[in-house]
Amino acid sequence: MPSLAEARCITVEDYLAGEVVSPIKHEYVAGEVFAMAGATDEHVTIAGNVFAMLRGHVRGGPCRVYMADMKLRVERAQAFFYPDVFVTCDAADAGEPTAKQRAKVVIEVLSESSEGYDRGGKFAAYRQLPSLEEYVLIDSRVRSVEVFRRHPEGWVLQPVPEDGRLELLSLGFACGLDAVYEDVTFPTAVGGTEALPPGP
Repeated sequence: MPSLAEARCITVEDYLAGEVVSPIKHEYVAGEVFAMAGATDEHVTIAGNVFAMLRGHVRGGPCRVYMADMKLRVERAQAFFYPDVFVTCDAADAGEPTAKQRAKVVIEVLSESSEGYDRGGKFAAYRQLPSLEEYVLIDSRVRSVEVFRRHPEGWVLQPVPEDGRLELLSLGFACGLDAVYEDVTFPTAVGGTEALPPGP
């Protein structure tokens, strides 16, 4: 999640040059730069699980899966983001070494600090990507997954039941939520932890 207190106005060129040498990552929106906060164990584990499954699913085809360190440019919003996981299947993106522009699927892992932004301003920017077909929000605090799909009449939310399967229709992919949350341990209300059963 960006830290709004770190915002300062710079050009796209200065932002890109700064990211090459910066020890921390920043997102960029319309001239403002936001430092990225660190992630929890749950957050990183979920993103890694999804990346691994999608990487295996698209192997040998035209699609590529990226996570964490690859920028996604939303030109219409004058923005650069670092999605937790995203998939692009456009050959034009293959030749772009530092920022892709044609994501088909974007996945963000929600945390206390990022949820409002991921649901609000960031999703509004992502919707300006003509290539985007599905936007997925995976909660890192509880077992909850939501899929937003682009339809001719607009974006439609399709929550995934706790015992259901995450389906990405644009990629022909599906998996159970046990696999999404494999090795994730949630804090309990009394300060202990609750381990999820191992995924398949």
